[in-house]
Amino acid sequence: MTQDQIISNTKSYVKESLEDAEGGHDWFHILRVYNNARHILSRETADAFVVELASLLHDIADSKFHKGDEEIGPRKAKAFLETQSVDYEVIEHVVNIIKNVSYKGGHKSSDFHSVELDIVQDADRLDALGAIGIARTFNFGGFKNNPLYDPEIPANPSQSKAEYKKSNSPTINHFYEKLLLLKDKMNTETARDIAAERHEFMENYLDQFYKEWDGER
Repeated sequence: MTQDQIISNTKSYVKESLEDAEGGHDWFHILRVYNNARHILSRETADAFVVELASLLHDIADSKFHKGDEEIGPRKAKAFLETQSVDYEVIEHVVNIIKNVSYKGGHKSSDFHSVELDIVQDADRLDALGAIGIARTFNFGGFKNNPLYDPEIPANPSQSKAEYKKSNSPTINHFYEKLLLLKDKMNTETARDIAAERHEFMENYLDQFYKEWDGER
């Protein structure tokens, strides 16, 4: 089986698996991350096959929707790739990327590092920024029935990983607890350039949000 066939099969598998997924973590999120990764790849030296597989499979079973189980995604990805006769070394690399790609409140630490992880992580984080990032944030906040904003509940950007995962704070707080922090956490120059523009867009959005909240014309 060629690499192109495996990528095509992976796309079909992920699209079918995420058919009923929450709108911010659905097939279209995966496709945007995949396209982001390919864009970054055009400017970086890395194993394209690993990057493409990992970007397609990185959210195959997000722990947020599986009772916090952080192993189900890597397990599903590994099981699928084994059906495609992918080399063991490639599978292990992809699985390690999936295990380490998530933000998790900024507290994720690992001994695993690779340029391929850097690219997939940047590609995923870019989809949390800008207009799409804002849309995804409010979609997920609505999914959890979180309030839009409450001036009496301050953001907590220094919260622990456990607090971050359990948080039901107002959606606006998520900008300060994650989204506005991502610009300075990008790994590649390509992603940093894109992130800067999207970061500015979010800052402008927040300025407008507070004006409307306070009844300013």
